[in-house]
Amino acid sequence: MAAEAKKAYIITRDKVIFDYGVMYCDSPEQLIKSALFADILERYIERIASRGSSKFAFLRETLPNVKRGDLTEKIITLYRLLSGHTADEIKGIYPEFTAMLSQKGHLHEFTDGLYNFWRRFERIFYHSAPMRGEQAKGGIHHAQFITANENLKNLVLGTFRRVVSNVTGTNPTVYRQLPAGANLGVLVEKIDWPCPYELSHLKEIPFITLSLIEPPLVIYPKSNKRKGAFEEIGALTEDMTALNPNEWFCFPAKIGGLLAFIYFHQDFVTLGLSMCNLFETARHEEIAGKKPDLIMLFGVKHASIPGDTVFYEDKEHGVFIGLVRHGEEVDYFGYFKKMALTLHNVTMINRGRMPVHGAMVCVKLKDGGAANIVLVGDSGAGKSETLEALRALAEDHICDMKVIFDDMGSLEVKEGRVYGYGTEIGAFVRLDDLSPGYAYEEFDRAIFMNPNMVNSRLIIPITRYNDVVRGYPVDIMLYANNYDRLEADRPAVEFVNETSDALFIFRNGARMAKGTTDEKGLVHTYFANPFGAPQRRQEHEGIAKEIFKTLFESGAKVGQLRTRLGIEGYEQEGPKAASMELFRIMRELSKGKKEAC
Repeated sequence: MAAEAKKAYIITRDKVIFDYGVMYCDSPEQLIKSALFADILERYIERIASRGSSKFAFLRETLPNVKRGDLTEKIITLYRLLSGHTADEIKGIYPEFTAMLSQKGHLHEFTDGLYNFWRRFERIFYHSAPMRGEQAKGGIHHAQFITANENLKNLVLGTFRRVVSNVTGTNPTVYRQLPAGANLGVLVEKIDWPCPYELSHLKEIPFITLSLIEPPLVIYPKSNKRKGAFEEIGALTEDMTALNPNEWFCFPAKIGGLLAFIYFHQDFVTLGLSMCNLFETARHEEIAGKKPDLIMLFGVKHASIPGDTVFYEDKEHGVFIGLVRHGEEVDYFGYFKKMALTLHNVTMINRGRMPVHGAMVCVKLKDGGAANIVLVGDSGAGKSETLEALRALAEDHICDMKVIFDDMGSLEVKEGRVYGYGTEIGAFVRLDDLSPGYAYEEFDRAIFMNPNMVNSRLIIPITRYNDVVRGYPVDIMLYANNYDRLEADRPAVEFVNETSDALFIFRNGARMAKGTTDEKGLVHTYFANPFGAPQRRQEHEGIAKEIFKTLFESGAKVGQLRTRLGIEGYEQEGPKAASMELFRIMRELSKGKKEAC
């Protein structure tokens, strides 16, 4: 059965998603006459009516002869008039609006309420790019897309101000340039790629080739933590990949050196588009005719999936496929991020690399020394917090600090040394554990998620893709211990001398849970990495032994870093003290080392 035609707009789960090419407006008259405006107005009236609001009582009082079903059309007529005429002018020509226009304060309040009702939606517009042969050189279509977004914002804001000014008969004394149009915009394009026959319907889903964010962007997913594990399944059934292409988008991500096609249902559109702050977007020439290494379907309905998050290795086509079931319980960005990284990790294991759940930075000191540091630890261990504290505390001594990976990377043995590679250009970090003021410093480019809740998060770009995939030799590798208090025999940084001792610490994967998942208390995770390592434990174990053996043979330092992030009262002080000790050791180890980052 053929899929139904794609709708010009849809309102779902507090989101408005619309095709700007179809819904294009260039005047207040067109905006007010649009189907989307009528739908929003109808929903607003229904909302105030269900609450018994005084705003609805005002409508019934001033339009007593208008049936409930005709209120929306009547108010649209009034707003069309107010977009070009003052209230006093309209009263003299349209007596049916005299009562309403005579109560200017109430009408102003109703209009303000409608405007704020619109702005509370997460608003996403998309537009289809022209055929590749039609696209002008020099990125002119990108410029037109950005201009369209500015025009939409100015049109909505300008129409609201004009209507209010004509209602009140005065102009504002303060103008607030609020993002009144779309929060997010994307340019989409259908691109041909060698899709397996079993997934041929995916070729009808457009790729996102350009993203636009209107800061400050704050979104409110239904969930604020991740639960469960990512289980491997032995086969795909037809219903697992059955979907309506008109309800889906695809974000083409470069996850380290891998190409990933991340498909998501429109109900999760704001989370899906937020990936532009986390992963490098693949370009048209990197997609066309290319087979992806990874495929993810986020928001699968009516499927016989044994869990919310599963993956499958398609050995015939050489691709890993991840599936996330549709539901409010997975409406959390962590599911997008971790499923993508799980697929990355099992692929790396297949290719002989060890995936690392941690962070890596390349630090160059002003005195000429340099060190490449890897911190390993599960969510809430204090990796990002320690590195941010290191950046702030050692500002006077560091001339360059490159982030290679902030959450997930991979290690390989090459030329007698261990080299580290990253996956992401951004970071998905807890607001709770950042130093006061840091989030506000990054306000203009961060995406905030549930800032009013425990485990509130922000996604922020932090590094360049070229540095992510370049490969850097490891000088120091530490396990992030967030639960030990500091004692004489347990310093902030403690090194070990044997491969077996190092393997025990990292394999044990102990961590005090911080509320980022459904775990509680002191928990243990194989190599602090539930994302692929346990699922491929036998293969991972052999790679890990080779990695640690090479680290010691090459003279790298291995041990653990006590961040104390999991101990109440040390959320700020713990990473700060750990970073100070790490900096002292790094300076000591790098004396006389003039290797550039």
